[in-house]
Amino acid sequence: MPNDKNDSVTITDVTLREYGQNIPHQYLHIFTPEIRHEIALRLIDAGCTNIEILSCVNPSKAPAMSKDLLEKIVKKLGRIDGVQLVTLVPNSAGYETFLDLGLGPDGYGHAMGIFFSAVEAHNLANLGRPIKDTLEEYRIILKDASSRGIRIIAYISAAFGYLAPEGGGLLIPDISALNEYIDLMLGLGSDLVTLSDLQGVAREEATAEALGGILKGRTWRDIGRFGYHPHHVSGEEAIANSKVAYEIGIRRFDSSLGGTGGCVTGAPGNQPTEGLIHLLHSLGAETGINEREVFSLACMVQRELYDRITLLEPR
Repeated sequence: MPNDKNDSVTITDVTLREYGQNIPHQYLHIFTPEIRHEIALRLIDAGCTNIEILSCVNPSKAPAMSKDLLEKIVKKLGRIDGVQLVTLVPNSAGYETFLDLGLGPDGYGHAMGIFFSAVEAHNLANLGRPIKDTLEEYRIILKDASSRGIRIIAYISAAFGYLAPEGGGLLIPDISALNEYIDLMLGLGSDLVTLSDLQGVAREEATAEALGGILKGRTWRDIGRFGYHPHHVSGEEAIANSKVAYEIGIRRFDSSLGGTGGCVTGAPGNQPTEGLIHLLHSLGAETGINEREVFSLACMVQRELYDRITLLEPR
């Protein structure tokens, strides 16, 4: 059963990576390395010690994550003691970029995030290959990463289901298959496994059923190593799901300032960091994050990034 006495919660803010990964090339003059650096520092000043900041993906799909921009950001930010920065790596090419930038423990000290989908149709849409092929490549990457002492975080997308396009219906992964993926990731050296509701397909009851099924199937083993990453068109719905996850015993959550972000496959936004902190504090949880400062930062990001880019969008 979950440890109800543990009211310390870890929040990972994913604004800079997830929102940034979706910035088109024509808006890079707004989403500059300087403003990304400022947002990171203000998150840290507010008490955020876990930030998903970069992604070593193909810059043709995510121009804000080109290698030269990543290099500018990591050099400007440097290595910050007591703060875990996370950079996503989708494949061997991304892993080479991660190493070339010196992001490992001997350099800037980033954790490496790897990700795949629990639903075949989404893995094909998002990573362009079957789950089996993705995992085979990750086995090789993680063996090398573990030998270098790189901290690894695994993200399992569509863990609560995937609404396939063109009337394909809701595809829900089997609980036993999810636990096999979780065991595989932990066995390959992942410190944490984060479960993502990619499209916000699960409301409160379904979220409780899925998380409860996974944890009961494991007799609540490794619950401290699980994270929850909800997407939803409504930030309030995502936060309601996080309340369910918290009550079940999950103590690690992902969120973004203002709730923006999403996936190139059409996923809606995230739960807002400022709203999640407010919820957790109202439940008596400890986050170590200053709610007022995060709210102020969310307003700045809304004004300096979201609103400016929205105004420039073609109508």
